[in-house]
Amino acid sequence: MLHLVCLLLLWLGCGLPGSARAQDQACSIRILATQAAKAAATGAPPPIAELDWVDVTLPDQWQRRWPDHDGAVWYRIDWHNPCPQNQVALALNTMVMAGEVFVNREPIWRDKSLQQPLSRSWNMPRYWLLPPGLLGAGNNHIWVRVHGVVDQTPGLGSVQIGDPQALHAWFDNAWWNQRTLFVMSATVSLVLCVLFAFAWLQNRAETAFGWYALNTLCWVCVLGSVLATETWPFPDTLALSRATSLVFIVFVYSFCLFSWRFGELRLPRLERALGLLSLLAAAMLLLPAPWFHALRTAWLVSVVFTLVSFGNCFLFPLHAWRTRRLPHLVYAGCLLVFVAVGIHDTLLLHSVIRERAPLLPYTAPLTMLALAFVLGRQITLNVRRIERFNQELTQTVTQACDDLSHTLEREHHLALSHSRLQERMQISQDLHDSLGGSLVRSIALVEQAEQPLQNAQVLSMLKLMRDDLRQMIDSGTSAALNVPETPAQWIAPLRHRFARLFEALEIRAEWRLPPGWSPAPSPIQCLTLTRVLEEALTNVIKHSGARSVTVEMLQPGTRELCLYIRDDGLGFDVPTIQSHGMGVGMRSMLARLERVHGTLQIQSRSGHTVLTALLSLGDAAAAVRSDSAA
Repeated sequence: MLHLVCLLLLWLGCGLPGSARAQDQACSIRILATQAAKAAATGAPPPIAELDWVDVTLPDQWQRRWPDHDGAVWYRIDWHNPCPQNQVALALNTMVMAGEVFVNREPIWRDKSLQQPLSRSWNMPRYWLLPPGLLGAGNNHIWVRVHGVVDQTPGLGSVQIGDPQALHAWFDNAWWNQRTLFVMSATVSLVLCVLFAFAWLQNRAETAFGWYALNTLCWVCVLGSVLATETWPFPDTLALSRATSLVFIVFVYSFCLFSWRFGELRLPRLERALGLLSLLAAAMLLLPAPWFHALRTAWLVSVVFTLVSFGNCFLFPLHAWRTRRLPHLVYAGCLLVFVAVGIHDTLLLHSVIRERAPLLPYTAPLTMLALAFVLGRQITLNVRRIERFNQELTQTVTQACDDLSHTLEREHHLALSHSRLQERMQISQDLHDSLGGSLVRSIALVEQAEQPLQNAQVLSMLKLMRDDLRQMIDSGTSAALNVPETPAQWIAPLRHRFARLFEALEIRAEWRLPPGWSPAPSPIQCLTLTRVLEEALTNVIKHSGARSVTVEMLQPGTRELCLYIRDDGLGFDVPTIQSHGMGVGMRSMLARLERVHGTLQIQSRSGHTVLTALLSLGDAAAAVRSDSAA
């Protein structure tokens, strides 16, 4: 089990010579013998002769001697007290798992629970001042009954008898090694857990932070098991051992994952293998208790995952040596220190060396210092990168502003040029459609006249062209024009202009208009229809040779307006016109309709030509904006 390692390290770390020195050689206490025997679960110490005693050396684990013994064992320490008038103290550093202490068969202390769930005194040093009335001159006996489970390496740690002052110092040292160091380590680990958990929650992409937070949380749980004196919330010692082993599995798994993420190692197959091994080990631990006892599963799991963690401690330094990155090298140095600590404490476990304390509790502060250095350096580098980025951003923004200023200036010039070009095109179209139409009509009248025109007629034609020119100039503010109240009022000026010419050319004209708008088009749409109709009728006069013309307006829907111009002239080939280019008049009609989101449909054959102008009245606002932009 995992706690076996910590337990034995604590035993070995707190051992001092077997007797405290008295004030003089004559009063020094001597331990005569230390023996152990199987004991009943309850009752006072029995007569010595009733038990089968065996000599032992403390610290002692009885499962090596009695591998199948679950229950209690008596430990009897015989000692000689030459000066009964002196105060005598008793101290011990551990009992696995619970126990009670007698001095010359008189009880002086016992654990809270001596049956399952057993109290946990395996990491709790004890100290007593022995009552003088219980001590006799000469030989005395200390009886310690230990209650334990064979799977939990039961036994008794170091026992000290002697001068109270010296033993109190020994007890303080044991308390520091077995309690204070672990509390400090758990506190540091918990702080690191919270810090890295919040760092991971703020940036989920930093998965190394999340794995390290989980790793330190598991380590806090392991240390909590070391410090616990009761099995709560678990029902017994065995259940707590299972839970501790499960936490140890997660601890090793998260330790490996953090190391690989921190080192940017990509080991998908190894990660899957470690995950499957962890699931298998967890399933073995959760099997029924008899199987758990028989195969010593917890001990096996602890050994296997301890080897896995040592393997990772050797793998990462090799990777760090290849990358030569300072954070990797610092963390690799920490792992090598962990390996050295593990070897050192393993030698303590096997009594090869004896030291005052194991080094395991010091690893958490070491990790904190190493990570503080790595993170502090990373923060400093990030600040420097941010400063450089801000400088580069400032320069880039300044350059972009200059480029944008030049671009906007060029765009402004292009927009002015485009506006001038649009104005020229608009003027040319208006001249062609308005004044050009008047000139065509006037020329046609002169050509058809049988005798020279009188001055009044010429003057009338000139006034008509003047009016067309004035209307073209006024149409520059077409968005402000008024829409005629009815279609008849809208078409009246055009009808008046072309009527005399159609009569002179013997062209029969028919005008079909609805009685009112439903709804009315916008001013720009009205002007567009006027120019389209004017150009279409002019083309009839110039090119078609038609004898009849029909102008019809329909509003089939509330959002549609259709204008039809039909004639019975020569007609033309529409595909040929579209592929080889349209004339100025046809292009002008198309351009005007496109500006107000309208369409022009052309159907023509000999004796039948139809031009259809379609407008969507819902696009009136857009048409006004388009005209304004132009």
